[in-house]
Amino acid sequence: MAYVPKKPHRSSQSSPSLYTLKIELHPDVVQPPIWRRMVVDGRISLAKLHHFIQAAMGWSDAHLHEFVICDTRYAPPLPADLQDDLPSKDDRKTKLNVLFADEGQYLYRYDYGDDWVHMITVESFKQTDHDPAGMAWVVDGARACPPEDVGGIQGYHDFLETLLTSPNSDAAQALVQWAGGTFDPELFDRRGANAAIQRMIWNRWGGK
Repeated sequence: MAYVPKKPHRSSQSSPSLYTLKIELHPDVVQPPIWRRMVVDGRISLAKLHHFIQAAMGWSDAHLHEFVICDTRYAPPLPADLQDDLPSKDDRKTKLNVLFADEGQYLYRYDYGDDWVHMITVESFKQTDHDPAGMAWVVDGARACPPEDVGGIQGYHDFLETLLTSPNSDAAQALVQWAGGTFDPELFDRRGANAAIQRMIWNRWGGK
């Protein structure tokens, strides 16, 4: 999955700015697409963006994550068995507007086991007279994200196939209970996603 590095808005690092981002899960293989569109303060850290993406998508932040930008990994410190030759930096110490540029595309990976790869596309950037003060909000999206620990793309395919082909079977009912008691793959709850983000901001999760 390719990404397009472009020159970021380095002249605007200290000025209030807003990015509109589209986050799509495995856009090359997941159809119909699972995606979210968010507006975020450009001065937040990549670590905070990670938390906002978790809330917007519906993940529970139960696993490791990373951003890969211009052949550099931005992530929390990784266990030794997950380290490789890719240069790494602390995502808590890097601001969005230092790296993200108009129309740029960047990779965000969640859960090294299930390997959920998201493509982040910068749809627009603008400076603003209003200070967004670390805010973020979801403006659009489609479909639910897969359940945690479902087994990646193939596991999710098998999960959906069981629910759709034999919804009343014992196997399907067991899967629904395992997924939390209910699961609708077509459901996107924008209000719930924004409520989760607001709780996060209120409780100061994810740092700056």
